This record gives sequence, C-alpha cells and structure tokens, in this order.
Amino acid sequence: PFSLKVSPAATEFLIEKYTRESGVRQLEKQIAKLVRKIVLNYQISDEDQQKAMANKTLKPADVQEIMGTPPYNRDAYQGNDFAGVVNGLAWTAVGGEMLFIESNISRAKSGRLSITGNLGNVMKESALLAFQYVKSHLDELGVDHRIFEHWKLHLHFPEGAVPKDGPSAGVTFTTSIISALSHKPVPANIGMTGEITLRGKVLPIGGLKEKSLAAAQFGIKKIFIPYDNERNLIDVPEEVKKEVKFIPVKYYDEIYEAIFKGKPSK
Repeated sequence: PFSLKVSPAATEFLIEKYTRESGVRQLEKQIAKLVRKIVLNYQISDEDQQKAMANKTLKPADVQEIMGTPPYNRDAYQGNDFAGVVNGLAWTAVGGEMLFIESNISRAKSGRLSITGNLGNVMKESALLAFQYVKSHLDELGVDHRIFEHWKLHLHFPEGAVPKDGPSAGVTFTTSIISALSHKPVPANIGMTGEITLRGKVLPIGGLKEKSLAAAQFGIKKIFIPYDNERNLIDVPEEVKKEVKFIPVKYYDEIYEAIFKGKPSK
C-alpha cells in the first residue's frame, strides 16, 4: 500500500515558498497539486520505484523537485551592511510583509529628492515629510547642511512591480535617509513601523500583529513601534514576543538615539 508522508520541514517549505495569503485556501490547492503529482509519478513508475516511493518521507528538496521553482521568496534581504538600507514593516491583504528601503546620495548641482519603487501618493508624501524632517534637524544629526548644495538623495523600494502605499513607513524613510547621509549602517535585525510628522512625532499604525509575524519570520529581533500601539501588543502571539523585543516610541529622536547616537561612520 502507498501512503504519503511529508516532513514538518517540507510542510513549512510548501507554505512559505508556494503560498501567500491570509487564509488557507491557496495552501489547500497546493497540497492537492502536490498529491496529484505524486500519485501520477507513482502510477507511471515501475515496481521498484513504487516501493521506494511508498517508504519515503518528503523533504523540502523533494517538494521543490515535484512542484517546480517556488513562486515566492521570503529570504531575508541582503545588504544591511550598507548605509541607507533599512527594514520596514507593512500590512497587506495577504498579511504582514517586510518593506526594504534603500537610500543613497549622488553628486548634483542642487540637492533634491527622487523616489522610485511604485509608490502611492500617501507613501510619496510620507517620504517628503521624512526628507523635510531630516533637513530641519541636520545640526542635531551631525550632518553638514551644505551637503544639499552638491548632492541629491534617492529613495528606492525594491520589487518595483509591487504597488505600495500608506503612511506607516515614515520612520523607516527617516532612518534610511539619516543612514545614507551619515554613512552609518542600520543593523539587519532591527525593524520599525510608524507614521512621522514634521515635528518628529510618531503616530500609530494598523496591522501590528501581522507586521510582527512577518518580522519574526525574517529574523528581526527588535522593532520600534508607535507608543500608542503598545496596547495592541496584547494581540501579538506570545511566541513572537519571546523572539522579538518591541520598543514603543513617541518621537523619532528616540529611534535616532538608539540606532545612531555615538555610532562611528563607515
């Protein structure tokens, strides 16, 4: 008799690499597809091959061989050794996701801001707010204001084919800009979310639970969240709280003190 055995690691691999939704409907379809392919292979195999398949437990490599190239990749973004790269968090229709922001500066006749990455109007305004906040606090940040006379700043969200919008990347924009201007990289295990005002106040956001789950999956160990969202931590699973430290902040300068203060430039 033939029975299908799937290891826990293979099950997790199937979920992470072949589904992206808030429910389990797509997972059910992928499991059915996997089973159909295995049954077909079993039927067209000779007797010795059938015996080997009957006693085999599927591993992640077996799942990929049967299902083909995974359509989704949730591996952590590589590049946090560079100044200007920051981990943000987003809520989408399929749950929490990581948002990676990159900033760099290049020579230009006059300082200005350019933005790419398929962003909506609200997110573009959030980027402009962050840019203006940084420009008005250059002295406190230890950045020479003359930099904008000869350099321009570029902000980019990778995966430009994916539309992005919302104000909750404000603190991430700000951190990315400061990192690029000061040449101080942000640790790869730090994430953040929160809307920012011109005064530097960090406003609450939605979807903290979903964002926290995504952060834990990507290996984030510390998340800066708006102070007013501290009450929403009750919705975050305990296993996530054991892995991730949540730091509520009221103003952006609290994030600056924790990440950049006293850190040497590269």
